[in-house]
Amino acid sequence: MPTPVYFDYLSTTPVDPAVAEAMASCLTLEGTFGNPASRSHRFGWEAEMAVEAARQQVAALLNADLREIAWTSGATESDNLAIKGVVEAAREAGNDSPHIVTSAIEHKAVLDSCHYLETQGVAVTYLPPDQQGLIQASAVQEALRANSCLVSVMHANNEIGTVNDIAAIAAVCRNAGVPIHVDAAQSVGKIPLDVKALDIDLLSMSAHKFYGPKGIGALYQRRSPKVPVTAQMHGGGHERGLRAGTLPTHQIVGMGCAAAIAQEALPSEMQRLSALREELWSSLSDIDGLRMNGHHSQRLPGALNISVSDVEGEALLLSLPEFALSTGSACTSASLEPSYVLRALGLSDALAHSSLRVSLGRFSDQNDVRLFSERLHEVVPRLRREAA
Repeated sequence: MPTPVYFDYLSTTPVDPAVAEAMASCLTLEGTFGNPASRSHRFGWEAEMAVEAARQQVAALLNADLREIAWTSGATESDNLAIKGVVEAAREAGNDSPHIVTSAIEHKAVLDSCHYLETQGVAVTYLPPDQQGLIQASAVQEALRANSCLVSVMHANNEIGTVNDIAAIAAVCRNAGVPIHVDAAQSVGKIPLDVKALDIDLLSMSAHKFYGPKGIGALYQRRSPKVPVTAQMHGGGHERGLRAGTLPTHQIVGMGCAAAIAQEALPSEMQRLSALREELWSSLSDIDGLRMNGHHSQRLPGALNISVSDVEGEALLLSLPEFALSTGSACTSASLEPSYVLRALGLSDALAHSSLRVSLGRFSDQNDVRLFSERLHEVVPRLRREAA
């Protein structure tokens, strides 16, 4: 069976060949394999230099200071560290009844962290999105309380690809004196992201979302003014005491290399993917009963979430074996429940079940888009006839 066309770039991205080559150079005795914390010999020094060079590459992608980047295992850990760490620090500072504002369509790493904190006596407000899948700054403003210690709102949604106005939300937070955390796993390396211009306090990211390896990510923590975050892992004082654990040099070098490539390719890749997405949507829009979920333009360049009435999503997937895509988030793909993101937008269970998340990326081309359009035009009428 031929390899399917990969249309699931929001789930994960293939490692760029240049990234794989850089990582391989850090694995053997002849390379930079040492422990970056080993300060007594050349192998450790070289590994530390490689780690710090990668830290600078990631910082440059965000317009941050390299001292504001702490390595983690990925955005899930970064989300947990930011949210739980801020709450714990707030309690240590005397806030006995901390309150968090987040959205109802955040990634599970944020939602499950908040649900856990609710069992620990933390109050959480879950803001609903508007009908276009966006969280409005005015809604954040109305939800803030005197005891609010954190606002956590994602930059780009992992299912529908909509992009929130983080600058406006951050302005509300700044005026209220409440720090803002942004889950930017889906936006880093895909759209411009300047932490200074956006006025962000904390930001989570994962390398595998922008052609780096899995198992490595980072938490950006603004240095001034600095939001206190209590460490959630202990055992060695690594990363300025924020996150313990031996640093995986090869993964960190891979993330740094991926960040450098993304920064250079960003303008041209955004333009190309936006054009491909618009070509795809234009070619599909004549299918009866098909709709785009989320804001039509305020979205990631390669992201498209569609629903087709009177057709079940799993049946659609089974009828499109030539394509690797999904009906929702990869983190919840084993669930039989309809997407909580689409339901929050007001879609019925049936329409939410009939959704497809199509995400294009660095290795997608016009032939892939045309083939998908042709196949969907064939499959949808057939499935409707069979269901009639």
